[in-house]
Amino acid sequence: MSDTKVYLLDGGSLILDGYHVFWNRGPGGEIRFPVYSILIEHAEGRFLIDTGYDYDHVMKVLPFEKPQQTKEQTIPGALGLLGLEPKDVGVVFNSHFHFDHCGGNKYFPHAKKICHKLEVPQTCKPEPFEMLGYSDVSFSAEAAEARGMTDQLLEGTTRANSTFEGIEGDIELAKGVKLFFTPGHSIGHYSLLVEFGTRAPILFTIDAAYTQKSLDTLCQASFHIDPVAGVASMRRVKQLAEDHEAELMFSHDMENFKTYKTGTQFYG
Repeated sequence: MSDTKVYLLDGGSLILDGYHVFWNRGPGGEIRFPVYSILIEHAEGRFLIDTGYDYDHVMKVLPFEKPQQTKEQTIPGALGLLGLEPKDVGVVFNSHFHFDHCGGNKYFPHAKKICHKLEVPQTCKPEPFEMLGYSDVSFSAEAAEARGMTDQLLEGTTRANSTFEGIEGDIELAKGVKLFFTPGHSIGHYSLLVEFGTRAPILFTIDAAYTQKSLDTLCQASFHIDPVAGVASMRRVKQLAEDHEAELMFSHDMENFKTYKTGTQFYG
């Protein structure tokens, strides 16, 4: 655990209106927010938590989110900055399958894949108000077939190489790498705690709380399935941070993201 390193892979940025970022609270107006993935270098292997968004998909389906993404901000590009390729990652864990968290999964047919047991079924048959959130199904042949969207699949993607191990509840992915079930934003959403030997743990809220303001005000984003569960998960995140004396990092908080280490810099 003392050798654990965490890299934040900058995946570019998107825009949402303030009433989507802060549901029913605002203020309104365009908010540009970051998207990133989390690469964990660990004694037990390399773990990638989420894979960002696919630029072409967003431009086709959600162009109003005005994606900005350079070649170095794609998953292959971000790994390349570290001298790595997708084949060097052994495990991909998805906190959930909204399009900005699974767009690069298609580059990891070889990797072991893990998610909450309800997330793939939900992608196969999302609620009407979840259609945009679950609009990128390129990560799963099963979901693409169920939705009649197999045109999204990268050549060579099969059920065999896009099948997930389903989990439930809190689990330890590797020693000191802990996943906490925080549903509400999605049916199977997880937040992440990483422990180190020489510094305070980091608790990644993922989308349980987009920003510091979200957590401070218990105001979740409008992309969710269960707002009551979402508020309960925010309260849980606050308690987890207190219990573990952890530093909080937020998924879509541009002000805080500008202070985070990215690229070849790491936490550890």
